Amino acid sequence: MNTPINTRNMRRRQLLGGGAAALSVAGVAALAGAATPAAARTLRRGLAAQDATLLNTAVALEHEGIAAYQIALDSGLLAAEVAALARVFQGHHKQHRDHLSAAIARLGAHAVDAKPLKDYAVALNASAIKTQTDILKLALRLERGAANAYLGLIKPLQNSDLDLLVARLAADEVMHTTVFMSALKQQIPETAPVFG
Repeated sequence: MNTPINTRNMRRRQLLGGGAAALSVAGVAALAGAATPAAARTLRRGLAAQDATLLNTAVALEHEGIAAYQIALDSGLLAAEVAALARVFQGHHKQHRDHLSAAIARLGAHAVDAKPLKDYAVALNASAIKTQTDILKLALRLERGAANAYLGLIKPLQNSDLDLLVARLAADEVMHTTVFMSALKQQIPETAPVFG
């Protein structure tokens, strides 16, 4: 026969001792103060700042890609059809930058600014570029690196709403990579996965 428990006369320790086994992790966190609205906001701000930092790394890569295409277009080494394609791909990178910058703003942060074009020219060793093939090889290296960088962002991002954006940008970079591989008559790798 069950006897009703009179909680009025129980001491706090007895009440907690009897009910501790039923507490979930969330309950323990709430008792410890970690699940308070202020603590949750602080945690979200920290995660948003981390995501903004990761996305800013991607923005910096997009700035580099935009600059690389500008250097290629300004070189005078590209055939007309290759220059047209370079403008399209540069446009994609500008759109990537804009989508990333908007996501960063939604996280409450600011996107990094581009460096002067001459800084990118030095970093990319543009003075060594002598032919259209040199440009295509540089573009392939940068596009392949961007695809892998985006794939590498998916796991560490805390806000799962950003996964789709990053995956879509990675897909664009894979398309760019494939075009340059074809232009350079490179074989498609037989071993998968090719990226990541």
